[in-house]
Amino acid sequence: MSDMSPNRDQAALWNTASGAAWVEMQAVLDRMLEPFGRLVVDAGDPGEGGRALDIGCGGGATTLAMARRVGVGGRCLGLDISRPLVAAAKARAVAQGVTNASFVEGDAQTHPFERDRYDAVISRFGVMFFDDPVAAFANIRGSARAGAKLAFVAWRSRAENEFMTTAARAAAPLLPPMPVPDPDAPGQFAFADKARVTSILEASGWSEVDLQQADVVCRVDEDDLMAYVTKLGPVGLALREADDATVERVTAALRLAFAPFVEAGSARFTAACWLATARA
Repeated sequence: MSDMSPNRDQAALWNTASGAAWVEMQAVLDRMLEPFGRLVVDAGDPGEGGRALDIGCGGGATTLAMARRVGVGGRCLGLDISRPLVAAAKARAVAQGVTNASFVEGDAQTHPFERDRYDAVISRFGVMFFDDPVAAFANIRGSARAGAKLAFVAWRSRAENEFMTTAARAAAPLLPPMPVPDPDAPGQFAFADKARVTSILEASGWSEVDLQQADVVCRVDEDDLMAYVTKLGPVGLALREADDATVERVTAALRLAFAPFVEAGSARFTAACWLATARA
């Protein structure tokens, strides 16, 4: 990808450290995020025999779930910018014997989708990372047939997601300064503002736009918690460059910071998200 390509920073990130970390942690992430996969598959279900598109499919969990939902007469295509995750998704489909799911590496903002193809477009936390979200959703809209469903989940604000921001707060005093995030920049919380998301979807050609709060209780097994908080996100990236002593200090701080979430062998938290739906 050239230096002038859209989303080049995200492509670089997800094809190196972040993509590798997500592949490594895929089983943990899928257990944690499974309730959100159910939300988008239920909301975006095009019916038996339908054709669906999964944006930012990651390791393929939602693509495979939708493929099972539409049955052998239907199809689901998963698209992701991360080569390692697409490879993992393909291997997973083969291992599970799901023959009506396929996967492709690509950027949804610029990918040359077949036009008027899909009866549904879904995404589980895969649409908050575009440099130009209006252009991206317009391109995705072109792939959808008239009347097709759009359903995705995206995080609400940092303030409403204490668990998701604990690692950065706890590690900050022990690491070099991390950039202060622009709330509208591509990233985990880029879709926190309901009015902004609504305007993006309407400007890109979607109608009947609706955002509903989805507050979902999630869990991470205690045995997986430290791997989760030290390998993913901005803290995980920073620790890859840190010396052993810093890693040890940060890990100790994180263990203490996450202790209040742990009960009966699991870290439990409420994830504050939007369930967004619309029509082509």
